[in-house]
Amino acid sequence: MAYKSLSYQDEGALALISLNRPPVNALSSETIAEIDAAIEQVRADPKKKALIINSLLDGVFIAGADIKEIERIKNGAEAKELVRKGKAFLDKIEDLEIPVIAAIHGFCLGGGLELALACHFRIAAENAVFGQPEINLGIIPGFGGTQRLARTIGRGRALEMILTGNNVMARAAEQWGLVNRVVPEDDLLREARSLAGMLMRKGKIALAAGLRATVGGLKADFAAGMELETEQFGRVADTEDMREGTRAFLEKRQPQFKDR
Repeated sequence: MAYKSLSYQDEGALALISLNRPPVNALSSETIAEIDAAIEQVRADPKKKALIINSLLDGVFIAGADIKEIERIKNGAEAKELVRKGKAFLDKIEDLEIPVIAAIHGFCLGGGLELALACHFRIAAENAVFGQPEINLGIIPGFGGTQRLARTIGRGRALEMILTGNNVMARAAEQWGLVNRVVPEDDLLREARSLAGMLMRKGKIALAAGLRATVGGLKADFAAGMELETEQFGRVADTEDMREGTRAFLEKRQPQFKDR
């Protein structure tokens, strides 16, 4: 498929979605549709074991939604329809059963931060800047930002970002747990690839089970999350990979997972 706003690289077990919609990768309806189509391309490929999302633009990951589209909203009903579509789009990223890594440099604001929060890992360059500035437009985050941000960095810090609209620099974001690690910009994609490589050496079935239990559990109450974990543990215990992994440990060698 030919894309206007991004490039899609198929690297065997790894997929790379590189955003490229100048000047700031604003999340227009068209751009969201293209990212969604690329996510479907990843999801349909059984060989894929990890996905990296990054930006080809200097100084920006995603600077937010397309404000021109938001300004054209006529009423609350239209607004609800818009954000429901946005939520479904980001849920699709979060619910992928392979690890998704956001490699972030420059501005990661508004809908950009909401997309990054839907990813399972966030690697940031030292020049990365994070924010939910919607309050300055008289609105609030609508693509799940109020919920994912609070679950990631806690209620107090999430409210500070959402209600003040102030930005957070990369090192503070690392301290708050908003990103997994901060690296020099020149090392950003290399670090993301290194993490993806390490993850891809794990068994795909166990990776999917760990994602289902953790991501799904956070959407449920504690008891339901515990039951989900039990179900997923039972699922992996029925696999050849579990036999290989435990046997390799006892034999003091690296496991050779077959994803079955």
